[in-house]
Amino acid sequence: MERVEIRVEGMTCGGCVNSIQNALNQREGVHRATADLENGIVSVDFDPTLIARAALEDAITGAGFDVLA
Repeated sequence: MERVEIRVEGMTCGGCVNSIQNALNQREGVHRATADLENGIVSVDFDPTLIARAALEDAITGAGFDVLA
């Protein structure tokens, strides 16, 4: 299991947090995703043999948010 923190732009409310967490938690290989609205960071515990960081970022952008470098 690995943990990655991804900086996200566009989270403005609890609904945004739920959207991101749901988009990530539905992906195979994601154990837990937790979005921090105040800091604009999403922490993801995942199995790198099942899902890559790029796919995690794609799930976030697919939910309508921007991933920051």
